[in-house]
Amino acid sequence: MLLPVQTSPVTLEPYRQVIEPELVERIERLAKPLQGLRVVHINATPAGGGVAEILQNLIPLMQAVGLDARWYVLPPDDEFFNVTKHMHNWLQGRTGHIRRRDKEVYEAYSERVAAQIRDLEADVWVVHDPQPLPLRSLTPMTGPAIWRCHIDSSTPNGGVCRFLLPWVREYDRAVFTMPTFCMEGLTPQQVVQEFPAIDPFAPKNQFLPPGAAADILEGLGVDPHRPLVTQVSRFDAWKNPWEAIDSYRIAKREIPELQLALVGVFAASDDPEAPRVYRSVQRYVNGDPDVHLFKDPHQVGTREINAFQSGSAAILQRSTREGFALTVTEAMWKGTPVIGTPVGGIVMQIEDGQNGFLAETAEECAARIVELVRKPSWAHEIGQAAHESVRQRFLMPRLLADELELYGEVSAPVAQAA
Repeated sequence: MLLPVQTSPVTLEPYRQVIEPELVERIERLAKPLQGLRVVHINATPAGGGVAEILQNLIPLMQAVGLDARWYVLPPDDEFFNVTKHMHNWLQGRTGHIRRRDKEVYEAYSERVAAQIRDLEADVWVVHDPQPLPLRSLTPMTGPAIWRCHIDSSTPNGGVCRFLLPWVREYDRAVFTMPTFCMEGLTPQQVVQEFPAIDPFAPKNQFLPPGAAADILEGLGVDPHRPLVTQVSRFDAWKNPWEAIDSYRIAKREIPELQLALVGVFAASDDPEAPRVYRSVQRYVNGDPDVHLFKDPHQVGTREINAFQSGSAAILQRSTREGFALTVTEAMWKGTPVIGTPVGGIVMQIEDGQNGFLAETAEECAARIVELVRKPSWAHEIGQAAHESVRQRFLMPRLLADELELYGEVSAPVAQAA
């Protein structure tokens, strides 16, 4: 059956330090008519990905403003998660097709879970990504339901869309990060755009003094006295760690002391491809002692990721597809310049040359690395602009306000009917 996830309580008060008063007023105004609203979020896993990280911080904030918000995850099943990983890849454009066996596994698992959650009640349901998508059709979800797609589905494999679309149509709203991600076949009234956010008070995003970051990096075998560039991402083919290595190698010709860290801990149980990608990256590194690979969540936790993002000369994000890239947001919040590819949600965050950089190729990325290492005062200016853009657009209270507005919209017809 669905597994409940516990979160730690928070209050809205600390966020007043970092957001505009108008946003606080908007949150309080939107929350007032929603007091006691029962909201249930369902996703695949409690840790290891952007969705889990968002919910870990969003659910307590909803509770803080008076909603009865709860979070459940799917019971683990290797065969099912292998199928849904393929679906994720097909939604992002990888070639292939859904086999009959894939459909059978997906539907059978969904029916088993649905049969075990019929007693769960909510006023608003929020279902994330393809893994729990069929539950709306298979369970008596009384009240409105929202499906949130966090994937770059701008160029999907047609077969997966045809398979998933009937389930998506069952939802009152379908939320996408960008208009270009929207699936064809949905009505304009059904589609909503909403971009993710980070929590500035999560341990990963709190200010870490340079000395503390240096000590942490040194403890992990990274020389804090030499320039470092880092990519923090799952070991996933879409994250393109190979191009991060290429960019580093090109830049190292001009900066021989340069180091690279690839930080992609294995924490998401619904990602069976990570070990294979990691082994490929290991081979590609070919024993270079200045390339540091990290995959063990017991070795690299939130504080260590903070140290990499705070202590690097630049953060790389060389993805070929990207739903949003919260790791970009996190680094920008810390004032570290990011060099990203111009894909998906990255282009929503980075204004090239103003608060970060967009680079199409490894050569372009390497040139930016060299510039940032050689011009630290300019890198600082870029980083400060990045921090401010996140403060204005991508912090958790703004996402909370957007969610409250959406819940009020979908629950209003229900309240009027009652």
